[in-house]
Amino acid sequence: MFERPSCLSTIRTMLVLLVYSFFLLAGGTALAAESEPIEAEAEYSRGSRMCLACHGEGRAQAAHEILLSRMAVTADPETPMADDNHGCESCHGPSKAHTRKASDGSRPSPAITFSPGEPAELKNSNCLGCHDNGARFHWMGSMHDIQQTACVDCHDLHVENDPVLAVESQPEVCYTCHAEQRSQFMRQSRHPVQAASQATSHLGLMTCTDCHKPHGSAGEASLVQNTINETCYECHAEKRGPFVFEHQPVREDCSTCHQSHGSNYAPLLNGRGPWLCQQCHNAWNHPSTAYSGTGIPPQGASPQVLASQCLNCHNQVHGSNHPSGPGLTR
Repeated sequence: MFERPSCLSTIRTMLVLLVYSFFLLAGGTALAAESEPIEAEAEYSRGSRMCLACHGEGRAQAAHEILLSRMAVTADPETPMADDNHGCESCHGPSKAHTRKASDGSRPSPAITFSPGEPAELKNSNCLGCHDNGARFHWMGSMHDIQQTACVDCHDLHVENDPVLAVESQPEVCYTCHAEQRSQFMRQSRHPVQAASQATSHLGLMTCTDCHKPHGSAGEASLVQNTINETCYECHAEKRGPFVFEHQPVREDCSTCHQSHGSNYAPLLNGRGPWLCQQCHNAWNHPSTAYSGTGIPPQGASPQVLASQCLNCHNQVHGSNHPSGPGLTR
């Protein structure tokens, strides 16, 4: 008596599942048909030789000098021109359609043109597909990334030597955007960061990347080290210490007293002494100002301090190991 309802229930369940499966398969087939690509998949051309037919020497959009650069070392598997890569299309994407004219006589653009109208994210993602090592580790969220700077805004790959990678030409590339820093390097006291037109010798010249990482860093201002002081100590190791008698502002931040790019007060100071020192050290109970009515020394202020430099006495302002005390005089 109780087996019959159980059989009917099983049959009913199977019928429902069959109907549901039918509609599921039919819907999946329809969705698959709708998702089929309208256009055929992009194809690669027959190689970079075809590109040179229009972009060779003497052409309006010449790009042949890339074949003289390190990007064209075929023995290096990481270069675009390596045997297992696609030459120009390693960067510009599969562009067979670009090598042929359309039916209306126009010529389609390459897959990626790196033109100003293209989003920086699109252009950069193609570069970062290969250049993803530690030097680019902090790119995401860096100041250049936030400002939508594209790799090709700084780098020129269609030349024999990329200007931004050369000591003598790199500053001019950076000055394209950083005009304020250009003016700072024109001041009387400055770091030896000079354009090629100003440099008398390439020996000893600094460049922007000696202090900054343009692809971002963990430190402020994209510095090569985590702090301002650690970056300065890369060259000014004698100022690192530790000293028996420390000058606390020096330990905290070199920029408390110094300008990093250039200043009209040597050596790269934020102001003229003793004014600079008196931003922290007031004149109370110290013969740094003339006392009213006392006349000239010995009754008045010390001639070594009045309208002169604190450094005349306190010449070890970065710290001292001399047992004479914390006055930083020796």
